[in-house]
Amino acid sequence: MVRRSGNRFAVNALSAISTKGRMHFMVFAESFTAEVLCRFLNRLAGHFDHKVHLVVDGHSAHRSKKVRDWLTVHSNDIEPHFLLPYSPELNPDELVNADLKHSLPKQHRARDQAELAAETRRFFRRRQRQPHIVRGYFGGPHVRYVLDENPMSF
Repeated sequence: MVRRSGNRFAVNALSAISTKGRMHFMVFAESFTAEVLCRFLNRLAGHFDHKVHLVVDGHSAHRSKKVRDWLTVHSNDIEPHFLLPYSPELNPDELVNADLKHSLPKQHRARDQAELAAETRRFFRRRQRQPHIVRGYFGGPHVRYVLDENPMSF
């Protein structure tokens, strides 16, 4: 979630990154729910002709019945790998979130939700063109396990 101090609007974003430097994302205004996650998973699965191994945290949407049902139907498309509870330092995507918050313009604050969403999309599109930065999210000592244990990556 990206918030700007002093403003009463926010946008949410989901992203999936790979050790090869690929990034997929979705920016949305509504709350993060199982329905939103299923929409993202559908989009993600549609990009590949092989199974995607996805590291996820313990968010309630990730563990919901709707998502479990979706994953059962799409077991050849996406396989989730759940992180230990309360271990955000093990999630490479948390580094994306930190980068996003650090990269948003400091001098110009978004005036409304649409502008904030546009800034957020610009960030993700820029990172999609910078695979070296995306690969760098896996360089930290707590997330290197992804490189060591999972040679398959999109």
